[in-house]
Amino acid sequence: MATERRPLIDIDTDAFHPWRIQPVRHHLCGHPLLQPASLVELGARLEARGSIRSHGNDATAGTPFNDAPNLHPNRQSAAQTLQSIEAAKAWMSLLNVQIDPIYRELVGTVLDSVRPQVEPRDPGMCHRAGWIFVSSPRTVTPFHFDKEHNFILQLRGHKRVYVWDHRDTVVASEQARDRFHHRHERDLLRWRDEFRERAQVFDLEPGQGAYMPSTSPHMVENGDEPSITMSFTYYTQATRRDALLHKLHALMRSAGIAPPAVGQWPLFDTLTHTGVASMISVRGFARSLAGRHAVPGVARFADVLP
Repeated sequence: MATERRPLIDIDTDAFHPWRIQPVRHHLCGHPLLQPASLVELGARLEARGSIRSHGNDATAGTPFNDAPNLHPNRQSAAQTLQSIEAAKAWMSLLNVQIDPIYRELVGTVLDSVRPQVEPRDPGMCHRAGWIFVSSPRTVTPFHFDKEHNFILQLRGHKRVYVWDHRDTVVASEQARDRFHHRHERDLLRWRDEFRERAQVFDLEPGQGAYMPSTSPHMVENGDEPSITMSFTYYTQATRRDALLHKLHALMRSAGIAPPAVGQWPLFDTLTHTGVASMISVRGFARSLAGRHAVPGVARFADVLP
């Protein structure tokens, strides 16, 4: 008789809601692919593919996230940074690790293990990805938000993670979210120190983590020792729907129309999404008839290997 494989991320299934920030625990700290020596090798492979992001430890919470690598450059290679992370005075992200075949399997395994708990309340898990963050002591991940749902898991060291509700328009305006989904720009998202009082705060130790929904603003402060953290991210039917609505609202704003916030008028959202999704489907069908490649609407991972 086959034994049921336990999830690699522990979620309070009864309390889980896809749009609610919440703590989690995990079982990945001892995984051989997430040890420093393995990450040095991965960093070298990803750097050759341009899938590394890094900045120095003089970046602050208010540093524009998109510009941090240019404003506070880390001039060491990925391997040099990872090998000497305690003294490197750097923050490094190994981006989209699923483009590496070995780590692609890890991303799939972890998210497959938690999918039975997630899928009943948030169907359509797709475009799955992994991101590994290796940080020197006392480095900061600047204030920003991302498009995906995110399980952020602490593997080594200590981090304080500040997360804000995705509906908090004091911290991030609806216009900032519209612009981000439309153009992937975060220029309307600006840090103020008083935001700390509005955040949910997680002091993460190895084995602990947090779940944050799409466009939940967050900022991270590393502790007094090196840190290794991994995020497992994905889209769902709901995140793809919201992204399409935000893009449309950004276009409406550029035409001088002030749309209601996504979620404020559910019927308006439904009618708008149905109409736009239908046009996109017709366009994709037309491309197929013309013999042109149509990008699939749902991909298991967030990339296609060459």
